[in-house]
Amino acid sequence: MADLLVRDIEPAVVEKLRRRAAAQGISMEEAHRQLLRSALVGNQAGPQEDFLAYLRSIPKGGAIQFPRAKDGPRPNEF
Repeated sequence: MADLLVRDIEPAVVEKLRRRAAAQGISMEEAHRQLLRSALVGNQAGPQEDFLAYLRSIPKGGAIQFPRAKDGPRPNEF
């Protein structure tokens, strides 16, 4: 594979890339590769990667619990 060196990038762009990489839990270099791939070749991750990204976005700690009323059902009024 080839190496690519990009010079004279604005500090705001570098900071945004750094934050994006940190949010995804990847290196800045990998974030840069993904951006270039996406812009030039399209999304090659496919449905499986999208599904994995969705699963990773689910909060840890088990199922979400919703409080339930203990006094039984309420009458419906239409």
